[in-house]
Amino acid sequence: MNDDLSHLPRHAILSSDEVEVYQAATEKGIFNLTTAERWWRDRRQYLVSRGYDLRPRYHAGWVPSWKNTRRDPTFCEDYIMLEGPHVIDAVRVVDSVRVSIKCIRNNAQEVEIAKALTSAELLENPKNHCVPILDTFPDPFEPHSILMIMPLLCPFDDPPLRSVFELLDFIKQTLEGLSFIHSQGVAHRDCASANIMMDATPLYPAGHHPVRRTFSVDGTYPLSPLSRIDNPVRYYFIDFGISTRFAPGQSPLVTGARGRDKELPELSRDIPYDAFKADVFILGNLYKKEFLEKYHDLSFLSHLVAAMTHQDPNKRPTVHFALAFFQVIRGTRNAYTLRSRLRPKDETVAERVVYDAVAMARATLYHFLRVVA
Repeated sequence: MNDDLSHLPRHAILSSDEVEVYQAATEKGIFNLTTAERWWRDRRQYLVSRGYDLRPRYHAGWVPSWKNTRRDPTFCEDYIMLEGPHVIDAVRVVDSVRVSIKCIRNNAQEVEIAKALTSAELLENPKNHCVPILDTFPDPFEPHSILMIMPLLCPFDDPPLRSVFELLDFIKQTLEGLSFIHSQGVAHRDCASANIMMDATPLYPAGHHPVRRTFSVDGTYPLSPLSRIDNPVRYYFIDFGISTRFAPGQSPLVTGARGRDKELPELSRDIPYDAFKADVFILGNLYKKEFLEKYHDLSFLSHLVAAMTHQDPNKRPTVHFALAFFQVIRGTRNAYTLRSRLRPKDETVAERVVYDAVAMARATLYHFLRVVA
């Protein structure tokens, strides 16, 4: 048994009794690859030939690294499973940059729209918040499937937003991003929270694990992310699977009930509705559900959100007007207000007192350092 555990933290080492339990589970195949993971493992050699490699768990002949050791599998990198069946993390061989690979089945239009929105010329526009498409190539085994390479991103709220500045920066970037998409004649049609992500690199300068995001790259050590108020991140729209691209002058009316936000009032398989106004509702509803309903003291955003989520599509603003309206609102916030913390509605009184005190101390220190500088 390998007992060279000096490089591991104490929580990553099993007791003798625990070793027997995990050893038996390993021998029984409890930690074997899932069906989705085997799907990706079978494509690993092909991906390497295209310049991308998968984590050791997906190499042919993989043997769990904790086998015959006292290492806790939970803190072994190759214990960490795939998050979802259609997307996997990988490393670009030429420069070791981490990327995501998405399998797209029978939807060439998704690839076409995503690539059109992220051409080299359009990516120069700072208001373009569409996830860059780094590479695409056919799947070796499924003739109607395409593998699409994108940067490795995180959910926009992982780690959670902490300050008013961070919230307003998120709204600014997403309104800008949707305005840009619409200016290209494209309606996203599914711009809900799950399809807005961020590049968390500024929050984790030394990197983080692609699945266990609050841990080190090797999945062993917990990390404390930096504050995004002082280390701003960039947000991206992803997943153009049900998006529609309109020719100049073409009617924006569509039908279809797909999409994550089922609260869109006009959603219908039969009755045409304006795809651009639907996007405005979906994004406004995100602000409502994720921010206004979860945090105190955000009433200054209520008029914007109410307009964006009006039940009558004809009474909703365009996203371009919503962005202009937001800029006016943003201009009313002073520097001290911007650095104030977001106060969750479900926190206890004791938690509020402690967190408010910490936030006030940080704000005081920040303003003091600015004066000294």
